[in-house]
Amino acid sequence: MTARVLVVDDILPNVKLLEAKLSGEYFDVITATSGAEGIQKAEAQSPDIILLDVMMPGMDGFETCQRLKSNPATAHIPVVMVTALTDATDRVRGLEAGADDFLSKPVNDIALMARVRSLVRLKMTVDEWRIRENTANQFGFVGNKGTFLAEPSEKARVLVIEDKAFESDKFIETLKRDDDEIMAVRSGEQAMELAQRHEFDMITVSLNLENEDGLRLCSHLRSNERTRSVPILMVAEEGDMKRIAQGLEIGAHDYILRPVDRNELLARVRTQIRRKRYQNRLRSNYEQSLSLALTDSLTGLFNRRYLMVHLEKLLNKNKDSKKTLCALMLDIDHFKGINDTYGHQVGDEVLKTFAERVSQRLRSFDLVARLGGEEFVVVLPDINLDMAMQVAERLRKGIGTKPFEVSSPQSPIKVTVSIGATMVSGMDNLSVEEVLKQADDELYRAKEGGRDRVYFHGHGLVEMPDKPPAPKPPGGGAPAPAAEEAPVSGDTIQKII
Repeated sequence: MTARVLVVDDILPNVKLLEAKLSGEYFDVITATSGAEGIQKAEAQSPDIILLDVMMPGMDGFETCQRLKSNPATAHIPVVMVTALTDATDRVRGLEAGADDFLSKPVNDIALMARVRSLVRLKMTVDEWRIRENTANQFGFVGNKGTFLAEPSEKARVLVIEDKAFESDKFIETLKRDDDEIMAVRSGEQAMELAQRHEFDMITVSLNLENEDGLRLCSHLRSNERTRSVPILMVAEEGDMKRIAQGLEIGAHDYILRPVDRNELLARVRTQIRRKRYQNRLRSNYEQSLSLALTDSLTGLFNRRYLMVHLEKLLNKNKDSKKTLCALMLDIDHFKGINDTYGHQVGDEVLKTFAERVSQRLRSFDLVARLGGEEFVVVLPDINLDMAMQVAERLRKGIGTKPFEVSSPQSPIKVTVSIGATMVSGMDNLSVEEVLKQADDELYRAKEGGRDRVYFHGHGLVEMPDKPPAPKPPGGGAPAPAAEEAPVSGDTIQKII
């Protein structure tokens, strides 16, 4: 994962040390030596995360964080305070100022990298909803103008998973200060059962459960449809840092160390609840205002009108972040023949199934739009060439490998897709029309080249080696069923000019 990190510290050796560690993990590092300079660079260069020293002359870290979080242009950027202060009162003060976490000096490398990656992932999701809301505003819809700190944190529903009664009681007593509704359980099984019946705003999970693996439970919660988007706060011991890092990689949002300070617990829970409610508000505003105006009524995908505005915003964002996106143009092969042979009702069914298969094979923040007729566009933000080729091949095979079920006596019918693609870097100065034309030119080459294939601008045909035939079982008979298609590997892709 690539990201731009702003390091703010008035002591040069500290800056250089963090810069070396982050650059070694391929992060793009920006530096500032004062709070005022940090604010200026945050506004001008839009980093993905800020590492902020607390003890600085003039404007200290607390004031810097407050100013960053009160400015709508920078409020969404995660802030991690890096400090020698270890008192819980200081951590609470930072969290109340809007910081997402504290890292103590000397910085633990495992904790640093895990926290940076975790917060960048969360920011990417919020960024996508913010961009979508800005797109809606261009069409005259009024969105949410506040920051996440303006969201209420009271009267939340919190699930506490803890098998130590005295710890569980401490959590319940503390969180009731905000009139939260607390449900406490002692096991993962009880937690999953409650999650099927209730909607939660927050889940706390002990990593030190006596009879089960708390980390595995975090994984189950993150993969379960009912709890996938619910913030998870891990509760752990001082020596659990490697497991905490794993939990952040799995998708947990935050952690707190024992012995748990009540005020710190309350501050961390409030932060996560506010963030969840802010994201929910962004999503709700977006869905309500745009679902009818900017989506295709047949497939439920975005329409051309939305695509043109949103892609322009992504291209502008690319210029600021110096990242790369990919645009794919997809066209269903011989679609007119499908309509002529089976009728327009079957044609509509094919379009719906096609849209579902494409959407299911993409990330949550990728864009899919129906350009018109049987033409579709997929935009993949923040992706390199190798991964984009893998995604394009996965889409092509996902359409052509399994026939489409339709309401016709000839069902199922085989459907294939041709794909043209182009990569756009932050250094390119291309308009939306130019990007789509490059992809469309490659789509034309894919169709001229025989259809059911992928062409990339500047790279040509993307081919995968044929899979070997399935081995026959001992004693003869029919070949064994083929294994499910494995993900495309970058080093197996052949790019033919």
